[in-house]
Amino acid sequence: MARATAHPDHRLISSEDVHGTDVIGATEEVIGEIDHLLIEKESGRVAYAVMSFGGILGLAHSHYPIPWSALKYDKSVAGFRTGLTVEQLRNAPEFSDDSWTDRDWEARTHAHYGAPTYWGR
Repeated sequence: MARATAHPDHRLISSEDVHGTDVIGATEEVIGEIDHLLIEKESGRVAYAVMSFGGILGLAHSHYPIPWSALKYDKSVAGFRTGLTVEQLRNAPEFSDDSWTDRDWEARTHAHYGAPTYWGR
């Protein structure tokens, strides 16, 4: 199991420590791990955690951008908890390289996951 940080009592965390951290879903099982973060350039807010899941030895895995607001850090598991299921991930709005410039896609994605938007805070 990956650990989110070597310093669990610190308020801030390095993005290097988030990479590979487990994501525990609604069924209390690990549904994936954080591959990387997407940060809004102007505000500095973390917008998405791109999660990978599936595959064996890194082969045939999928990447899913999850709204950062849909994840909550849990010190007891040194990972992120979410109420999401694998089925929700599979049924998420289709992602493409152009999605990052499409506010409608972002709004649909946040609504799909029941997560507040990062641009409305």
